[in-house]
Amino acid sequence: MNSLQHAERQVPSDTKGSRADFLAVLDHLGILQFSGLDAEAFLQGQLSCDVARVSPRSSTYGAYCTPKGRMLANFLLWRDEAGFFMALSRDIVSPVQKQISRFVLRSRVKVSNASDSMLLAGAAGAQTERALAGMFPDLPAKSGEVRSTPGTGTVARLRDGRLMVALPAEGAVQRLESCAELTDGRVWRWLDIRQGLPLVTAATQDRLIPQMANLEAIGGVSFEKGCYTGQEVVARAQHLGSVKRRMFLANVPVPAQAGDELYSDDLGDQTSGVVVNAEISPEGGYDLLAVVQSASRERSTVHLKAPGGPVLAFRALPYGAA
Repeated sequence: MNSLQHAERQVPSDTKGSRADFLAVLDHLGILQFSGLDAEAFLQGQLSCDVARVSPRSSTYGAYCTPKGRMLANFLLWRDEAGFFMALSRDIVSPVQKQISRFVLRSRVKVSNASDSMLLAGAAGAQTERALAGMFPDLPAKSGEVRSTPGTGTVARLRDGRLMVALPAEGAVQRLESCAELTDGRVWRWLDIRQGLPLVTAATQDRLIPQMANLEAIGGVSFEKGCYTGQEVVARAQHLGSVKRRMFLANVPVPAQAGDELYSDDLGDQTSGVVVNAEISPEGGYDLLAVVQSASRERSTVHLKAPGGPVLAFRALPYGAA
């Protein structure tokens, strides 16, 4: 069985995605925990999202940027009585922890890597939700809502209806297996791509401002809150309309991965963009999120890895982006 056939067996047949039944361990994600009396104020000055609006019953997307507005990470953020929790790409957890900890100074904040003490899982579909209700009797109903059960864990409803579950790591897999058969985490990653939800990894760190990856379109950037690291660049790009590269959904017939360079006929040997995320598609080839020059997307042909490389076939995102 080749890799495409294997993926077809793992990915739900409902390619519109969010309601097909599945339960998967999200081992590509890690968790940073921020605890202490000053955690909210500290994060409000570091992150692109409005941390003050995150309650124990809500979550938000967001980004952590350099002073030049380039994303070092993007994430889903929620909170409970133990503090704030940030789900981000596992391969950048340690460097992000080190970088953001430099600014704690005298603030009463502790930044901890909770990736080994907590397990993240992704779920979708009515049948799977009924099974999870045994663990979480009060599942969140609306996008962005969060419910925590003491001693059990936290579950968040995402914008497309899927659920992200955070559990204490010890015994978590066995508890999940008692609810439903676990499937490949690629299902979740592929659905993220089809939903236009990017994930900054080591391959794309410090390369994109939030708007290039459509973070403002999914509620990950606040333009009303006060200053945060990179805010001046992000705000100026928004108000001047100077973002020339945007993220689009596309398919290519050959393997692709995050960090692959993109080229377009109108720019010749000059790179036109970069692959943010890619996963094998049950419909054939690889689906990917590609940040490219908007003009090249509209009026030219975009290629993978080389000026004459495989051609990207663009598809519509489920949300509008400028």
